[in-house]
Amino acid sequence: MEPTPDWVFTPADRAAMAAALVEAEVAAAAGDVPVGAVVCTPEGTLLARAHNRREAERDPTAHAEILALRAAARAQGSWRLDGCTLYVTLEPCAMCAAAAVAARLACVVVAAPDPKAGFAGSLGNLLDDPRLNHRVAVRTGLMADDAAAMLARFFAKLRDRG
Repeated sequence: MEPTPDWVFTPADRAAMAAALVEAEVAAAAGDVPVGAVVCTPEGTLLARAHNRREAERDPTAHAEILALRAAARAQGSWRLDGCTLYVTLEPCAMCAAAAVAARLACVVVAAPDPKAGFAGSLGNLLDDPRLNHRVAVRTGLMADDAAAMLARFFAKLRDRG
């Protein structure tokens, strides 16, 4: 996955990803993998925010992206999130990428790639699969170092606990 050139990202993109990073920190503090996500309207207004809650909810589907999309749909009063953008600190897995397509998002902005499970360009790209009924633009690499460092700290701490 080739990162998007830095000049493409706007101050609004940076603010949204910073909010997603705050959500990731909340997840880490709660003992969950530090992934955060926010959904913004086409105008750039923050619509919803969430973080991983798989451990807290004992739910394999409680990924930050899924929870943020659910909250955004409730806020909009529709499952169709036409024109909205999802900002996420780690590349979405297949489930989350498929949910982004189903929600009819315009774009997903990814901080760090996930070479082991990512389906927004690493292992595959469900967001831009011509066989599906909708395509979602992908921009990558925004604040990637911050997101990757947070993940590295989290997993190093887990290894230290043994």
